[in-house]
Amino acid sequence: MLLGTKLGISAFILALLTVVLWFYLTSQVALPNDRSGFVIAWVVSASLAVFALIKGTTLLGGVPPTLAIIVSSFLTFTIYISPQKVEMASVIKVGDIIPQFRAVDDSGGRFDSKSLNGHLVLIKFFRAHW
Repeated sequence: MLLGTKLGISAFILALLTVVLWFYLTSQVALPNDRSGFVIAWVVSASLAVFALIKGTTLLGGVPPTLAIIVSSFLTFTIYISPQKVEMASVIKVGDIIPQFRAVDDSGGRFDSKSLNGHLVLIKFFRAHW
């Protein structure tokens, strides 16, 4: 097996493992505020994949590094274009009265925050990275 193919497979495995970790943390609502570790892993993966292609691979051996470049570039780009900034003046604190809003519930029905009046309620909003 050519060195470039081995490096390309390593780059793809690194990209894949970090993507799996990313989606696991997303499902647990536990993404870190500082996401630079993910970006570094994806940049290393893409760089390793480019180096693998430069070193030389077989036609089939070029698939893993190409996928690593695509996946790493896409996810790094999504982090870059969608920073999650919170304006502290608009943060609702524990005990505050929430502004009135309407939304669609998990059954597809309409939900109005007026229906919560007079009840103690915990509402947790979570926005995935993208």
